[in-house]
Formats: sequence, C-alpha cells, structure tokens
Amino acid sequence: QVQLVESGGGLVQAGGSLRLSCAASGDTICISDMGWYRQAPGKERELVAVIGSGGRVNYQDSVKGRFTISRDNAKNTLYLQMNSLKPEDTAVYYCNADCIRPIIGSHEVWGQGTLVTVSS
Repeated sequence: QVQLVESGGGLVQAGGSLRLSCAASGDTICISDMGWYRQAPGKERELVAVIGSGGRVNYQDSVKGRFTISRDNAKNTLYLQMNSLKPEDTAVYYCNADCIRPIIGSHEVWGQGTLVTVSS
C-alpha cells in the first residue's frame, strides 16, 4: 500500500511564499500521476496542479505563473512551490497519487491535507 503525508502548510501574509511537500511511502513504485488539490472553506475540492511520472505538468489558470509543481521520484516526494500567495489561496491542500498495479488495476491515494492560510 501507499501512504501520502503532506507538510509545509501554515500562515503567511499575502504576497508571501510557502513550499508544500508530500512524502510517499510504501509501495511507491505503483505511483504514476500525482497532483495537488485544495478545498477552501465552504467550497468543493478542486485540482490545483498535476504532474505525470515523466514530468509533464498542468496547472489551473488561477495559479499559473505563481505555483510550481515538481516531483523527486528518487525521494518519492511531491512538491508545490507557492509564490505571490493571495487570500483566495487559503485552503486545505491535499496530495493525490494514482497507483497502478498490473492485473488488479488502479486506485487513488490521498494524503490527510495541510492547511494554508493567507492573510490580507
């Protein structure tokens, strides 16, 4: 099995930066795509950014130019560098991974989330 643990959240003023990390453990060889999602108070969870196993990346328009997703496969770690933070970025940020195994298929793995609060 795979476990994901996020870290790096906290309180930051608007315009500041944070770097989130997601450490994967267990049967990490099964992991293909990984991504960051967020859920703000009173809103639905939304995709922030996704990165493929080969490094292909995609971002939601609202974070393009401000956030950078990356992964270190050797360390089994996913990152989200967040710059120029805005109050509307306030949310619980979740790490997600697709785990694919031969024959038995695939499933999604989620971390517990880390809270990012951006004050104005």
